[in-house]
Amino acid sequence: MRQSIQAHELSVSYGKALILHDVGLEVREEELVSVVGPNGAGKTTLLRALAGLVRWDQHTRREEVSLRGRVWFREERVDHLPPHEIAARGLILCPERRRPFREMTVRENLVAGAYLAPSRREVARRLAEVQRLFPILRDRTRQRAGTLSGGEQQMLAIGRALMGAPKLLLVDEPSTGLAPLVKEPLFARLREVKEMGIAVLLVEQDAAMSLAMADWGYVLSQGRVVAEGPPENLLEDETVRRSYLGL
Repeated sequence: MRQSIQAHELSVSYGKALILHDVGLEVREEELVSVVGPNGAGKTTLLRALAGLVRWDQHTRREEVSLRGRVWFREERVDHLPPHEIAARGLILCPERRRPFREMTVRENLVAGAYLAPSRREVARRLAEVQRLFPILRDRTRQRAGTLSGGEQQMLAIGRALMGAPKLLLVDEPSTGLAPLVKEPLFARLREVKEMGIAVLLVEQDAAMSLAMADWGYVLSQGRVVAEGPPENLLEDETVRRSYLGL
């Protein structure tokens, strides 16, 4: 199976604080890969680094930001590219905390995600596909995004990212703040995204649920990959369960 993304010796520091240290990671096409670990492990920084946003942080933080390592996306090295060029190649980040344009309607939020689409016809095709995946977004099309429930806002965030026609979708903590009954249908939709032929790299606090749906898993702790492998092996390893997954 062809590689979608591959990272080698990826390190990130903010000032003197080393957030990631020599992280290696790989996602193959049409795979769903889960990255789990305790709070502060560097999971969000990892996704931001892959999406090209760490260098952008240099303009928004007072301390010096440093990124080292190599990232290939679909066999092209992209770690030197700005975020918009990485996104144009099909590597799309769905950030944590959902972040909708609150005063815009659901439809306007979705269309905003297709700003690189080549034509109105293509925007309409993507919109129909997202509304098929998330029927609630079709039902709420004229509703202001800020009035949606937390689960609906997360569906909107994923839908908006899908409007960018990703080849690899990076999803950061989609279940944060959501009730257990809302998590299950949301994760089912992410499995369906994978079945659509889109690779998914999922960062998630709910280790058991995210690993249960993944093809491969990585455990991140204190900025390092401390374990990787088939999800069932990680979930059965008592050291991993107790020390890193809180299970």
